[in-house]
Order: sequence, then structure tokens, then C-alpha cells
Amino acid sequence: MSADLRPAPPPDDPNLDLGFGSLVARESRKRLLNRDGTFNVRREGLGYWESLSAYHYFLTISWPKFLGYVAAVYVVLNALFAAAFVACGKGALTGFANEGSMERFAWAFFFSVHTLATIGYGNIVPVTFAANALVAFESLVGLLGFSIIAGIVFARFARPRAEIAFSNVAIVGPYRDKTALMFRIVNKKRNEIVEMGATVLLALRKRGGASTDREFIPLKLERERVVFFPLSWTIVHPIDEKSPMNACSPDELRARDAELLILLNGFDETFSQTVHTRSSYKVDEIVWGATFRTMFNPSEEDGTISVDIRKLDDIDRTL
Repeated sequence: MSADLRPAPPPDDPNLDLGFGSLVARESRKRLLNRDGTFNVRREGLGYWESLSAYHYFLTISWPKFLGYVAAVYVVLNALFAAAFVACGKGALTGFANEGSMERFAWAFFFSVHTLATIGYGNIVPVTFAANALVAFESLVGLLGFSIIAGIVFARFARPRAEIAFSNVAIVGPYRDKTALMFRIVNKKRNEIVEMGATVLLALRKRGGASTDREFIPLKLERERVVFFPLSWTIVHPIDEKSPMNACSPDELRARDAELLILLNGFDETFSQTVHTRSSYKVDEIVWGATFRTMFNPSEEDGTISVDIRKLDDIDRTL
């Protein structure tokens, strides 16, 4: 049986909870999935060192924050070694004896930079045994530190990420002589993504059941996959007699704490790897009686088609 003809799983299928678990689905009063794709679930009960994952943290933070941490550690580490060289005494480094305390710290700081980076200009050299031992230790710290930073930087560059922009709102409006739920996505990067697939589920409290029971209903899309994703894609769920949204008003969806969960995956040709991203819309982020404005610009003289990403959120009210 083909994918288009395969019957949808029943709404009470336990496999439709997306891994949140029945307890989270029942008890959570916040949105299950944030707009940036993160989950509103905390992990507690682990020790500090068990839950600490510095490698994962530095892989996932933004580049400005990552470079800020590197610069701060670099300055603090050299300052600590400079203080240690000053503590070794006036004769620890050449030229130390005739300088004041602040000048000795400044010279020691720049000597630490030379040592940590294995530059070695040679104008300042360690003299005492304590200073030489400190240089040996700092050299080891420098080799290990730069290896770790280089590994993280390489992993950040090599790790594929889908930079997909979602429209700020989803809309419910006229579409091909019917009504449909729609939202738009666009690739913010210049990389090519192929075989882009979309899965949309409607999470809401069960009608007539306990107020804490939640069900996850897959929404049938007009098109669940596109072979090429060079421009924008308007993902459409026709609201017909078979749609779970057919008999639901905005007020009812709001009362049932409805949330649209979106999961996207595609193949990134640049990295030859599959990339994923996700987002969600709450009822207050769905506009009823609206249509999206076109994002396409008039063809150039050479026939090239362009899309204006700034128009991703532009809508027209029909009601």
C-alpha cells in the first residue's frame, strides 16, 4: 500500500505521543514545543557532573557566545599564569629585577601569551627552576587547550544545521475553493536541501474526557514532501470533512489547549547528511480568515525567479 493510501493511525495510538510520554502530555500546561524547536521539559535528579555536558553546550551555543567564552578563558588563563610567574620572584624571568610589580605582571602576561601559543620570541626567558617548571606546565596546557578548541571549532563547522525560517503565524483561509490551514517555510542558507519532508500533528485535550488527557492527531497535508527546496514552501492542510479541525472553532481549540507540532527533515547536499528542524504554533499564533501574500518577485530580464524572504510573514485579511 502506498504512503498516500496508508490509513492514518488512530488518535489514541500510544506511538503518537512523540516521545513526550503520557505524563508530560497530561500535566504540561505550557506549549510542548517552543518556536525555536526546544522542548519545555526539564531533567532533574542528576548530579552536577552527570548532567554537565560542556562539549554539547559549546557545540550548540551561538558563534558570538562561543568566541566570547574562548576570549575570556584565554585572557583569564594568561593572567593566572602571569600572576604565578610574578609569585616566582624578581629573578624568575629576564628583566624582572628592575621593574615594579605592575610592570612585572605586564611582562609576565605577554610572556605567558608567547609560551601558551608556542611563539617564543626569545626576548624574555625563564631563569629560575620554578619559572622553567611553570613554563613546562603552561606549554602542556596550551597544547591540550588549543587541541580541544580546534576540535570544537571543527565540529561546529562540520555539523549540519537546518536554518529553516517559519512564518510568524499560521493561517486558516480560502485555498482552491476550500478552506485550509497553512504556514510557510523558507531556507535561510544558500545550501541546497532535497527530499524535504513535513509532518504536522495537532495536539489537544480530548473532548469529553479528562481535562488532562491529550491526543496527537496527524494532519493530512496536501503535499508531505518536496523533491527540491530552493525557494519557499507553503505547507497546506485542507480542512475538509475528514479533517480533525473541521468541526473545531478557534474558541474550542483554545479551550482544548491545541498546539500544532511541526517536524521537518531533509537531505543537505553540502554535508551529504540529513538535517532536522521543528517548531509549533499555538492557537493565538493562528490567524483565521487570511491569505499569504506572494513572496516571488517579478522575473528578471534573463528569466531568473527570486523570492523575498522579508515577505515571509506578510498576510492579507479576508474577513
